[in-house]
Amino acid sequence: MAQAPHVQPVPSDPDARWAQVDSYFGGLVREDPDGTATRERAAEAGLPDIAVAPNQGKLLQLLASLVGARRVLEIGTLGGYSTLWLARALPSDGSLVSLELDPKHAEVARASLTQAGVGDLVEVVVGPAVDSLGALVAAATEPFDFIFIDADKQQLARYVELSLALSRPGTAIVVDNVVRDGAVIDPEHPDDRVQGVRRMVELLTDHPRVEATVLQTVGSKGYDGFALLRVLP
Repeated sequence: MAQAPHVQPVPSDPDARWAQVDSYFGGLVREDPDGTATRERAAEAGLPDIAVAPNQGKLLQLLASLVGARRVLEIGTLGGYSTLWLARALPSDGSLVSLELDPKHAEVARASLTQAGVGDLVEVVVGPAVDSLGALVAAATEPFDFIFIDADKQQLARYVELSLALSRPGTAIVVDNVVRDGAVIDPEHPDDRVQGVRRMVELLTDHPRVEATVLQTVGSKGYDGFALLRVLP
C-alpha cells in the first residue's frame, strides 16, 4: 500500500504562516556566511532588528543586477546587511554610497562590509541624509543607476526629490516599508511615518519624471511593502 504523502502543517496564525513560507523558499536565496555574520554582528551590537529579510536582500541584488547598476546609492545603512546584498550586484569597478545618521551603525556596517570583502566598493557617509544628499547634488555627482531608500519615513518625499536629482533616465529607485501594515490608507493616521509615506505618494502621483508602483509584501517581517520607481527621460 502506498504511503500517504507527508503534509506540512499550515499555521493558523498569519504571521507564523508567512514566516514559514519565507523559510520554505530560503533555499533559493542562499544567504552566504558573510550575510549571516553581518546580521549577527548587528544584533550583538544592539542595533534594532529592522533590516531587510534575506529574501528581500536577494530581491535588491537581483533588481540592481537587472538594471546593470554600476553606481548604487543607499539611504539608511543600519548594520550594512542590505548594503552587502547591493554590493554583491556590483561589477569590480562599481561603487556604492550608503548614507547613515548614526555613527555606531556606520562603524558596525563598515566592519561587516570589510570582513565580507566589499569594503573597497562601499563608502559609508555619516550624517543627516538630507544634508549628505544635498552635498552630492551640489558636487554634481555622477548619476546613480540604482537607489534604495530605507530611512526615516517622515522625510521620504524629500529623499525621493533629492534622489531624482541624483538620477538619470532609467535609474531604478526602491523605497522600503511604505505599506505600514495597511495604515497608509488612513488620511488621519496619527503616526508621522505613515503621513511621510502619504506625502511621498502625493509627490509621485502624476510626477512627470517617474513611473511607479507599490507591491504589498508579507513574510518574516510582517505585512508591509515597497515602492518601485523608474526615472523617465
